[in-house]
Amino acid sequence: MPPAQYAHGAAIAFLHSSALHIGTFNALGAALAPGLKLAHTVREDLLVAAEKAGGVTPSIELKAGEAMLALAEGGARVVVCTCSTLGPVAERVADDADIPVMRIDRPMADEAVRSGARIGVCGALAPAMETTLRLLEDSAGKAGRSCRFTPVHFEDAWDRFKAGRLGAYHERIAEGLARAAADHDVLVLAQASMAPAAQQAGDLGIPVLSSPQSGFTAAVRIANRFK
Repeated sequence: MPPAQYAHGAAIAFLHSSALHIGTFNALGAALAPGLKLAHTVREDLLVAAEKAGGVTPSIELKAGEAMLALAEGGARVVVCTCSTLGPVAERVADDADIPVMRIDRPMADEAVRSGARIGVCGALAPAMETTLRLLEDSAGKAGRSCRFTPVHFEDAWDRFKAGRLGAYHERIAEGLARAAADHDVLVLAQASMAPAAQQAGDLGIPVLSSPQSGFTAAVRIANRFK
């Protein structure tokens, strides 16, 4: 079934690069916007290709853009890309779509640059960290904020994720966050899949920001404006 048909009648249509995110955003919907219809399309192939290529190539960008535009044409009020690596594509697609298209992590980035000057960009996948860093720099520039961004790479965590060992994946990230907290004013999680690790890490004395809730809340506001 084409992605556009999945989006028919939905308030928010999500493009994911992992099926893991379906449960996350359905839970947010039930808690924060019960009754709001959500639709999900999963394109794991796009992230796999970006990982192999070391970033988003023109071919990957074309395919991702086509997937987002298909969702935009399928009747949704807003399209949300939950993959950090593909986030820049979403903001470029927004210029050509008839409805709002957003990246899930823009609200998080805007909050981060308001929260402190020393920002740790935490991630398990290098392309996602790079796109998140560029996003934060853009948010800081638009806000007129002077911030220092430091990559915090959990290199061995991604293999655990790919193997389906989510508990071990989040445990490794939580341990890394605890170590990184001492040197930063705020920590930003570059991938939506990392969000549970922030809760597992507990109170670190500084904000640890992840994209799902802030991005979902922003998407709901947009969807409600286009009823």
